[in-house]
Amino acid sequence: MRRPLVAGNWKMHGTRASVAELIEGVRRQVLPGDVDVAVFPACLHVAQVVEGLAGASVMVGGQDCAVEPLQGALTGEVAASQLQDAGCVMVLLGHSERRQVLAESDQVVARKFAAAQACGLVPVLCVGETLEQRQAGETLAVVGRQLAAVIDAHGVAAFSAAVVAYEPVWAIGSGLTASPEQAQEVHAAIRAQLAAADAELARGVRILYGGSVKAANAAELFGMPDIDGGLVGGASLNADEFGAICRAAGS
Repeated sequence: MRRPLVAGNWKMHGTRASVAELIEGVRRQVLPGDVDVAVFPACLHVAQVVEGLAGASVMVGGQDCAVEPLQGALTGEVAASQLQDAGCVMVLLGHSERRQVLAESDQVVARKFAAAQACGLVPVLCVGETLEQRQAGETLAVVGRQLAAVIDAHGVAAFSAAVVAYEPVWAIGSGLTASPEQAQEVHAAIRAQLAAADAELARGVRILYGGSVKAANAAELFGMPDIDGGLVGGASLNADEFGAICRAAGS
């Protein structure tokens, strides 16, 4: 049985004051014992969040890492080893905002995936299609290509210590959400692609849904057989809403 995971991506939000308030709000939540919970603050606030959530059942992750795992001359980047040293246990990779806005290629994402694992971090590999790609019937091909880039580079066994997050680009921050059936179709295809190489491994890989997840739609989404939790964006900046989503994953 796969243990649900709810991950809150705080994106490029937060000041020291607002992050302190959000930490307090998260600490007040009654979180289900059978659900893993993680938050991904902006890099500037990682240390504050790690310290503020000490003793709470909430993991902390980074929002990205460099292609090189160790410290070095790469101005403006953050190494996976630095995230691990700061107390992170996970890292988001290939988020659609980085693929779309910063033109990160599948190959760059695959390099970051390896860097993260080399430093003991659990990569959360984000995959998903744009609205144009969905309308053209290319969803499964696009997602399959993004997943294959990592499988081809590092082998399917790498996913024994990784999470996949399906996030349709058209549903992020738009208020639009894939229907549970639409999401399930893609999650099932992702699991089938992994299963083609290793069926037992595929059964254990957690696949999250990301794309305007809210307390109001979480239970229905999480009720699908291949949806193992959520990658939550804007709703994770509201501690009460985020707590409700976490509880929906445990219900």
